Amino acid sequence: MTDSQAQIARAGRDTIADALSRATRRFGDATALHFADRTWSFSDLYDAAGRVAAHLLAAGLSPGDRVAAYGRNSDAYLVLYLACCRGGFIHVPINYALVGRELRYILDNSGAQALFVDPALADLADDVLSAMPPLALTGTLHGGANADVLRLAQDSSIAVPADLGEAIGPEDLVQLLYTSGTTAAPKGAMMSHRALLAEYTSCIVELGFSSADRALAGLPLYHSAQMHVFTLPQFLVGATTWLIEAPAPDLCLDLIERHAITSFFAPPTVWISLLRAPAFDERDLTSLQYVYYGASIMPVPVLQELRERLPGAAPYNCYGQSEIGPLATVLRPEEHADRPASAGRPIYNVETRLVDEDMRDVAPGEQGEIVHRSPQLLSGYWDKPEATAEAFAGGWFHSGDVGVRDEAGYITIVDRTKDIIKTGGTMVASREVEEVLFTHPAVHEVAVIALPHEKWVEAVTAVIVLRDGAEVTEAELHDFAAENLAGFKLPKAVVFTDELPRNTAGKILKRELREAHKTLFG
Repeated sequence: MTDSQAQIARAGRDTIADALSRATRRFGDATALHFADRTWSFSDLYDAAGRVAAHLLAAGLSPGDRVAAYGRNSDAYLVLYLACCRGGFIHVPINYALVGRELRYILDNSGAQALFVDPALADLADDVLSAMPPLALTGTLHGGANADVLRLAQDSSIAVPADLGEAIGPEDLVQLLYTSGTTAAPKGAMMSHRALLAEYTSCIVELGFSSADRALAGLPLYHSAQMHVFTLPQFLVGATTWLIEAPAPDLCLDLIERHAITSFFAPPTVWISLLRAPAFDERDLTSLQYVYYGASIMPVPVLQELRERLPGAAPYNCYGQSEIGPLATVLRPEEHADRPASAGRPIYNVETRLVDEDMRDVAPGEQGEIVHRSPQLLSGYWDKPEATAEAFAGGWFHSGDVGVRDEAGYITIVDRTKDIIKTGGTMVASREVEEVLFTHPAVHEVAVIALPHEKWVEAVTAVIVLRDGAEVTEAELHDFAAENLAGFKLPKAVVFTDELPRNTAGKILKRELREAHKTLFG
């Protein structure tokens, strides 16, 4: 490549670091982030990321090295991700609920050279690190008086190299997003600068983000939805974000009222907790203009209640998975009245089909696996060529989700492939049974699972949490469901419980329910 060609290539380069630079030039001293008692401008965050990246390089790390983050939401957590973007490192977010061999697996599999951890989690991390070869670098994220990332971020004496990140290319990896590992060991989805920038563009186009947004960010930043659908795209358009450690209902409602929050994303479990909180009717929530939901399927009755109690807020259903950035389809506000159960249509940078086992398109109304083509997609699974080949069979990415499409192209998610129940040789979608049971006035939450059964092979089983003070029998629920479901879809048993297991992103962990109740039928 000649000097002239190199200069042309550099002038047209597009990485997340370049996008951060553009946003900082546009918005500069405007407020980008509030966390705890600290406020950061766009320039503050950009400069802080540069200092942390410079420190990582000075400490011996090289571009392409994996930098793991094991902590709760904080400004330090976001700064470390931005530092990886600017310095060419690969960020490895780790669910802070993981411990022991789960934590070690991700550190081992990713080949992490550095680990930054909240002091509150240090003992858990130390137990794992003591049984591993030493990492090149360890440090603290957030929570201590002298937490390393925050200290480095604010140290103006650190010299940031003028050529920081100049060697980064759009196809270089910027993050390993580990899947939840519901059926096997987690897989690291390799996300490039190009893929995530395409995803950020789609989110800005589809979700109506602007510099006027005052966003509340309460879901974990280790989770792709909060980081890549909301926080980063909103940063790039100049929005202001209030970041909190976790979406406690009373705290969320207080912040929405106190800071005139306009934008909030949460999974159905969090929206349910907000709707059930006594403070919901006590707070002035009229500032909310956009309510986003996703990460798991929203029960239609909850959606209807949300729309009735927040009539001035526009609802958006966001569907996807980590491997595609994660946003794949959106149901826009004006589309909710006619199709409240739909996940919408593919977004700006996504092409989607519904196919049978032979990769043939299924007809409208027929069930098929959802497959995608998109510049947002992962580059493959880290160190798992067989899983990568399987996922991209036929030249399309296989989501593992089952859906139906109507004549207008709107997709409704039927179930995850693994959650389809094969009972007596007949297929039953757990979501369909859940939707019916959820309309019973005594039911607070429900998860329908398959359990081993001598006769039926898999038995439809409902695990239910009742509303406070409510009472209902298994027989009454069975009769209620029978009014709306065919006999083979009815639960063979109902299990009552105080709460459903879920991960820190709010998803119900059906694998834990299947394990806990696997001997129910003998």
